[in-house]
Amino acid sequence: MSKTILITGATDGIGLETAKKLAAEGHTLLLHGRNPQKLAAVAEEMGGDPETYVADLADFGAVETLAESVVAKHDRLDILINNAGVLKLADPITASGLDARFVVNTLAPYLLTRRLLPLMDGSGRVVNLSSAAQAPVDLDALAGKRRLSDMDAYSQSKLAITMWSQAMAAANPDGPAIIAVNPGSLLASKMVKEGFGVAGNDLGIGADILVRAALSDDFAEASGQYFDNDSGRFANPHSDALDPRKVDALMRAMEAVLKETTA
Repeated sequence: MSKTILITGATDGIGLETAKKLAAEGHTLLLHGRNPQKLAAVAEEMGGDPETYVADLADFGAVETLAESVVAKHDRLDILINNAGVLKLADPITASGLDARFVVNTLAPYLLTRRLLPLMDGSGRVVNLSSAAQAPVDLDALAGKRRLSDMDAYSQSKLAITMWSQAMAAANPDGPAIIAVNPGSLLASKMVKEGFGVAGNDLGIGADILVRAALSDDFAEASGQYFDNDSGRFANPHSDALDPRKVDALMRAMEAVLKETTA
């Protein structure tokens, strides 16, 4: 049965490869990108007339507008794949004074998911892009009060999305299923090439697991879990994600940042 699927960051890397695979299966795709020309070119190449949504996820106002646009066109969303992510940036500080790695990789997908949850029922799924790179979250850095190196910000942001995936899953026991996925280490994305200077492994490795996470029965009862595609199984994330006090502290810090910057 055809699903309605929103993919963020669908113009490059794993997001693009995932979109191509889902389009080939006949699903209704809602493609997000930051660059309108690139997004239009991807939609034309893909065929099937996918919907396109332009938004800079480093801007919470743009995230709100993206959500409003989807809600205006759809009364149901089956799957949300929060794929968009950033690592190395010439200037990582956003207009609101936050680190763009935390904004794009953690806070924007949280805000977008919250806004779109009313469109999703118990059979829906939210697939969040995590990573094998996970490090304890500096809440001051999350709030823009401390600067971090590229890799520190990235790895902390990826643990943070894994932690809020668990918390949101627990808060929505009747669904949708909310699952954090490490799609595989050092895949051949633009981000990996720029960040690590290596060609990387086949992007299909990551796209295949995102398609599985979105559609396979293997993930239907996996809400709140973390799938590590390097080991090919559900696994424990960083130990901080298993500490309820640290998860709660992160959630409160995220809500405080959003309240201050989206008021």
